[in-house]
Amino acid sequence: MPTPDVEIVKLDELTCWRIRHENAELLVAQQGAHIVSYQRQGEKPLIWPNDEAVFKTGKGIRTGVPVCWPWFGVFERNPQSVKAMRQSDEPAGAHGFVRTADWALAGIESEGKALRVNLELPVPAGGFPGWPHQVDLKMSLLLDDQLHIQLTSHNHGTDTVTLSQALHSYFAVSDVRNVQVEGLDGLEYIDTADDWKTAKQFGPLHFTDETDRIYLDTPAQLNIVDKDWQRRIQLTSQGSKSTVIWNPWTERAKAFDDMADNGWQGMLCIETANVLDDVVTLAPGESHTLGVSISGIAL
Repeated sequence: MPTPDVEIVKLDELTCWRIRHENAELLVAQQGAHIVSYQRQGEKPLIWPNDEAVFKTGKGIRTGVPVCWPWFGVFERNPQSVKAMRQSDEPAGAHGFVRTADWALAGIESEGKALRVNLELPVPAGGFPGWPHQVDLKMSLLLDDQLHIQLTSHNHGTDTVTLSQALHSYFAVSDVRNVQVEGLDGLEYIDTADDWKTAKQFGPLHFTDETDRIYLDTPAQLNIVDKDWQRRIQLTSQGSKSTVIWNPWTERAKAFDDMADNGWQGMLCIETANVLDDVVTLAPGESHTLGVSISGIAL
C-alpha cells in the first residue's frame, strides 16, 4: 500500500494534519483532535464547511466534529454524578475542556485498504485542572469507504468516574428546511428549546424552527435524507443510547460571531452522545468507546 499522504498545515493559529487516502481527504486539528473537514473526491462535503469558523488557540471550533468531554453542554444541566467529578470553584465552560486541549498524533497505519489515524490525550500527573481523575483519552479515525470515529476513555485510576460526552458532528445539507431525519419515530425526546419538556417523535423529523432536542434510547442507525442533493448521510453509532439534534435557526445564528447569519441553512448537528441517563460510569480499569461511522449514499 502507498505511504499515507500526510501534510501539516496551519489554519490561522491552529496546527492541523491533512490526510489523503485513496479518494478521501480528512483535515484534523491538533487542538481538540477536532475533525475540521471530511470529503470524498467528486462528492459534496459530508462535514459542514463553515466559512466563518474561527481557528484560535483556546477557542472551540464551530464546524466539523468537536469532542465534548467529560461533560456535555451547560455544566449545571448535567446529572449530579457528572457534576460531582469536578472539583473547582471556577466557572465551568460548556462541553468540557478537551476540545481546546492539544492532542498528540500517536500513529498512522494501514489496515488492508483502510487507513487508521490514532490520536491521544494522556492525563497529566494529578489529573486535569479541576478534574483530578486518571482517565486517558484516545481517538481513532478509520478511513475506508466511510469515516469511522471512535473516542475511548480508559480509567486507570483508583476511583470510579462518571462522565457525559458527545461527538458534536456538524453535517452539510442542501437546506435544512428540505431534509428529514429517519430512525426517530416513536422515540421520546427532551426539547431543550421548549423549557426542557418531554415529547414524542412521530414519523421523520422535519425542521421548521430552532431545534435542540435530546433523543433517548436511540437506535444505532440514523439517516439524514437530503432529496435536493440526492443523498442519504447514514450514521451508525457505537456505545451510545442518546442523540442530540441541533440547528440554531435564524435568531440564534445571528448571535454567533463564528457563523454567517444564514449559516444555519446549510448545517445540521446530529451528535452521538452519552447524556442524561445515558452517562458513562467507569470503575477502575474499565474503558468505554463512543463511536460513529459516517457515509454518504446516493438516493
